[in-house]
Amino acid sequence: MPNNNSLGAAREAKNDEFYTQYADIQKEINAYLDFNPDVFRGKTVLLPCDDPEWSNFTKFFAQNFQLLGLKKLISTSYAPESKKYKVAYEPTLFETQQPYYDVDKSKTHGKIFVLTQDLTGDNRIDINDLEWQYLEGDGDFRSKEIQKLRDEADIIVTNPPFSLFREFILWLFESGKLFSIIGNVNAISYKEVFPLIKDNKMWMGVSIHSGDREFGVPDSYPLEASGWRIDEKGKRYIRVKGVRWFTNIDHGRRHEPMQLMTMSENIKHSKHKEIRGHDYIRFENYDAIEIPYTDAIPSDYEGAMGVPLTFLDKYCPEQFEIIGHPHGDYGLELGLRPFPRELKAHNKGLRDGDLYYLKDGKPELPYRRILIRKKK
Repeated sequence: MPNNNSLGAAREAKNDEFYTQYADIQKEINAYLDFNPDVFRGKTVLLPCDDPEWSNFTKFFAQNFQLLGLKKLISTSYAPESKKYKVAYEPTLFETQQPYYDVDKSKTHGKIFVLTQDLTGDNRIDINDLEWQYLEGDGDFRSKEIQKLRDEADIIVTNPPFSLFREFILWLFESGKLFSIIGNVNAISYKEVFPLIKDNKMWMGVSIHSGDREFGVPDSYPLEASGWRIDEKGKRYIRVKGVRWFTNIDHGRRHEPMQLMTMSENIKHSKHKEIRGHDYIRFENYDAIEIPYTDAIPSDYEGAMGVPLTFLDKYCPEQFEIIGHPHGDYGLELGLRPFPRELKAHNKGLRDGDLYYLKDGKPELPYRRILIRKKK
């Protein structure tokens, strides 16, 4: 059985329908509560791009409605016939047993689930008190109908469609609301995303730092294209690499400075062979040193450093400042010098605006660096 997966496979399959695990949601939300126990109290939470009848987002917030002190929970789904990846659709018993079930709307309209009060009379507000109805439209987050719900909410939490991540980020920031969403780590490089991170308007979440995560998928998902498993209940799961939480909800981790060695200590004792016993490499087209691993950042270096994207998992804004993302046009804006054209013969991937250094006289391009410097 294959043991890994990439978002590329999902894009090829035209399927953005991944169901986040309950434990992954719980770990992230608990981190926000540890920092501010009242962050959700008295708030309206919206879960767009969801599938409330299957979603662990809906389940988590409904089951913890009173513990979190929520005012209102809203969860919306996307109509089956509007999805890119068409599957054989069967409505659930939960839907068909309702008197207002509509066989046509079930396929062409999204649904809205709302939780505000105890309807069952058991003196608690939980998932059994959810009320639902069909939306007027298909539930697309860009519609006026969902935009109105966005504007009503205080906090937005979801796993948006991977293929629409850029649009979803812009949609979020139009509202100015708090949010926590799941995306791929490479989204850091998007021109719509990186400036928000640089200006500390958005940062990485707490609970996912490396490796991959398992997501539930529909029964018709093409498992042959992915690392996958089927559990004892017949539920299907795939593993997706490089996922992260993106948020503007504060948490304690981002205010913890990294514990780092000095440059001389790294050269003597680093566990990385590229660092131990060697001077730090300098880039040819920008006055900065190359840092191949976050834990190899020297604590006593005052100049600019090119660090991996994963530095953001441990980024403390009180410890470092982000200079920029030297990649393409953005790198040219930062002042990266053009490369000598004769070097192209040694590395066809070389282009102006990307950091490079020389190794044995040949240009090397490290993967997507972020330029940082120590905060004074």
